[in-house]
Amino acid sequence: MASTKQASASNLPSPCISVCQMDPAYGVCLGCHRTRAEIAAWGSMGEADQLKLLDILSERRAAATGAKRRRPRRSQQRLVL
Repeated sequence: MASTKQASASNLPSPCISVCQMDPAYGVCLGCHRTRAEIAAWGSMGEADQLKLLDILSERRAAATGAKRRRPRRSQQRLVL
């Protein structure tokens, strides 16, 4: 029987871009800008937590690269099928 965490986990794709190298100074991946703890927790996070983390990662990416934060492509309301 599946645990509650697995049942509530989202189907959002991982933010990993296959550039897996940890920055020793900041402790984040140079590709996706997640910490080791965030990488490990992604699969068991619910959709709301994953969406929050995606917003945090967007801010981290902008701070690290100097690029302006991109507007999210997802709308405020999600289509439920």
